[in-house]
Amino acid sequence: MAFPDSVRIVEVGPRDGLQNEPDPITTATKLELIERLAMAGHCHIEAASFVSPKWVPQMADHREVMRALMQEGAAQPGRRYSALTPNLKGLEAAIECGVQEVAVFGAASESFSQKNINCSIAESLERFAPVVERAKAEGIQVRGYVSCVLGCPYEGDIAPGQVAKLARALDDMGCYEVSLGDTIGTGTPLKARRMLEAVARDVPVTRLAAHFHDTYGQALANLVAVLEDGVQVIDSSVAGLGGCPYAKGASGNVATEDVVYLLEGLGIDCGVDLARIAAVGDWITHTIGRPNRSKAGVAMVAKG
Repeated sequence: MAFPDSVRIVEVGPRDGLQNEPDPITTATKLELIERLAMAGHCHIEAASFVSPKWVPQMADHREVMRALMQEGAAQPGRRYSALTPNLKGLEAAIECGVQEVAVFGAASESFSQKNINCSIAESLERFAPVVERAKAEGIQVRGYVSCVLGCPYEGDIAPGQVAKLARALDDMGCYEVSLGDTIGTGTPLKARRMLEAVARDVPVTRLAAHFHDTYGQALANLVAVLEDGVQVIDSSVAGLGGCPYAKGASGNVATEDVVYLLEGLGIDCGVDLARIAAVGDWITHTIGRPNRSKAGVAMVAKG
């Protein structure tokens, strides 16, 4: 199959990329990061997570972040800021802040579901149903996530049919899009293609997104494989920030800079300026004292 003409990048750095950082990051820094990302061309940015500060201290300022963004967003049409809301309590808080899009997060692995959100896959769907229903009643879009689609730190390989089953449940529930996550980055192009083929039998590929981590250096190759099969939405994190706390050695999401470089090389438009996003990656990694995991970003900054 041919590559798509355009791809929408969902920038997850401010939420997925920062949520496990051990040292506090100020609200001002988070908001500046989000503004810099938007100025680089990002229109869809996942900005916060409405979870208990007990479990994710880094996201304790979710209200402050989202309120500021919603005020700004009113003056910047076309920008979409979303937040993770795993339960009704989180959703209610997000509604109070005027959030226009939320996300729910499930796992294709029973073991990972228990470790990550302390319930079975079936129980997670029962929790999500009222969240999606309430959000839709408020006119709020809901995005669904499926983690461990190409492997689990506890169970190893995950059957494509299991991924398809969960993706279909989220689609049936009313999620406008389902993001398929290789959480521990163990996938390869053939695995990615087989997984997508299984899911696409139940959920149209136009409603699917790829969320690949780069632990084994396969994320870009995996993206090429699913792009050829029709995926037009990619989740990525500036400078490759992030990781999975439940998987030893798991590195962050595929770096946005590397994705943009790839897409440009394939002649695919994504609306993000490569030089600008490389500068953002350089700035945030220096600001929080983390390594820049983007090969393209590091090379471009060095080149000047």
